[in-house]
Amino acid sequence: MNITIDPHSGFCFGIVYAIEVAERELKEDGKLYCLGDIVHNNMEVDRLKDLGLVIIGFNDFKNLTDCKVLIRAHGEPPETYQIALKNNITLIDASCPIVLNLQNEIRQAFLDMQEKNGQLVIYGKKGHPEVNGLKGQTNGKAIIISDKKEVDKIDSRIPVRFYAQTTMNLEEFHQIVATINERMRMENPEEKPDFVWKDTICRQVANRSGALKDFAPRFDVVIFVSGRQSSNGMYLFEVCKSVNPATYLVSGKNELQKEWFEVRMNVGVCGATSTPMWLIEEIGEEIRKISG
Repeated sequence: MNITIDPHSGFCFGIVYAIEVAERELKEDGKLYCLGDIVHNNMEVDRLKDLGLVIIGFNDFKNLTDCKVLIRAHGEPPETYQIALKNNITLIDASCPIVLNLQNEIRQAFLDMQEKNGQLVIYGKKGHPEVNGLKGQTNGKAIIISDKKEVDKIDSRIPVRFYAQTTMNLEEFHQIVATINERMRMENPEEKPDFVWKDTICRQVANRSGALKDFAPRFDVVIFVSGRQSSNGMYLFEVCKSVNPATYLVSGKNELQKEWFEVRMNVGVCGATSTPMWLIEEIGEEIRKISG
């Protein structure tokens, strides 16, 4: 059996940076609070917990004082920073630079829409921490749509500013742009729509999709490694499965099934931008053991 690990899989640079910051702080102090899971991968979270990382929720955060708290790559809404100032909490901000830039753009666009009686729309997963941070820049007034079926939430008669969560589907984003533009033109054919959109999808994520479309068809079976709570992971898993139906999702080596490899000669192992390379390699080694 030949087993090939995708060299382009593993963490994106934003998550790499957040983990490096966490490890540095833990090395100095031995304990660090983190507001939410630092990455949507249980195995990596457990590794960092063993080093002293303490995962807390927002209610826990509001009751903390005089301590350090890590802001993960997803970013946070303004309320989090206000609470930290009030409670004398030192924030170790590891927000992804791309997300921070997007927050700033959305904040300015929202102010523009306030003046024009328009609407700020975000294409993203409801409740996702990055989307919560983005929506926070609009005082909670942004319209969130998760797919093209929800375009009806947008009023085609008034101005629109349109952005995307950094890990969303690039193809669907552009389909939604076309739909909004068409509907606004139909509403008022005599005028150019007051519609401004920006493709804010991270190219590390978008390019990973294309790379996996090339990688997955080369193998008899593909093992995709990801935490099931990762929206990026679930999207990329479906990308692999669309080009190779013999693609299986696992979060850890205990989920591998021997029958997947009984008549397989070539196996590819890959993962999401939220999956550590050490875990992908561990899965590859376990497959070698299963195959004898």
